[in-house]
Amino acid sequence: MDTEAQPTERDRSSHPGSPGPEGRSRFALVARAADWLPGGRITLAFFTCLAFLLVLNVFVIQPFQIPSGSMEPALRIGDRVLVNKLAYRFGAQPRRGDVIVFDGTGYFGDADYVKRVVGVGRDHVVCCDAKGRIEVNDRPVDETAFLHPGDSASSVPFDVVVPPGRLFVLGDHRGDSSDSRDHLGSPGGGMIPVGDVVGRADWIVWPYRHWTHLTRPSAYARVPDAPAEAAHG
Repeated sequence: MDTEAQPTERDRSSHPGSPGPEGRSRFALVARAADWLPGGRITLAFFTCLAFLLVLNVFVIQPFQIPSGSMEPALRIGDRVLVNKLAYRFGAQPRRGDVIVFDGTGYFGDADYVKRVVGVGRDHVVCCDAKGRIEVNDRPVDETAFLHPGDSASSVPFDVVVPPGRLFVLGDHRGDSSDSRDHLGSPGGGMIPVGDVVGRADWIVWPYRHWTHLTRPSAYARVPDAPAEAAHG
């Protein structure tokens, strides 16, 4: 007697190479959606890509166009930068030297701004020392690598302590930048709340001849952290 097992209907339907009921349902749903849309699968693919880009723009990476020369020579008028919106999530904080985009509403104006972080919470930022340099926590910072040619560190003297959770920011083109120096008497003292930071500008992507990765300058590497506040007994 031939004892070879014959595949039953259930055996055939559960074969590894064939989609199960859930898979067939998903395929049928996609097919019905494509049939319903004008243009079929092409239109469906377009809207899928659009939704993906929207999610990417809202949560991950957002392009910004540079409107002024306040960050020259690093960023020029018309440059498009990609802002990493995840850079300061999951516990990370802005660091000295980072180029950030932030919402200036209530501090600078009702718009987004791009500046460089010079001081973080509890930092003591002074301008200028005997050689015309900014000092952060008593350590002079050599800004010549990114400061606009011909500019001084600041034509306006200042001596500030950055409150915890805030940032002291300056433009690289100090002679053409409205930044924390100009808002010391405004609400918040020109210090930007970390919560208003949109993200870190990581790449110049347009025009193509300006394509470059924006890195944190080494000038701030030797700046010590501000001492923690003394505990009260």
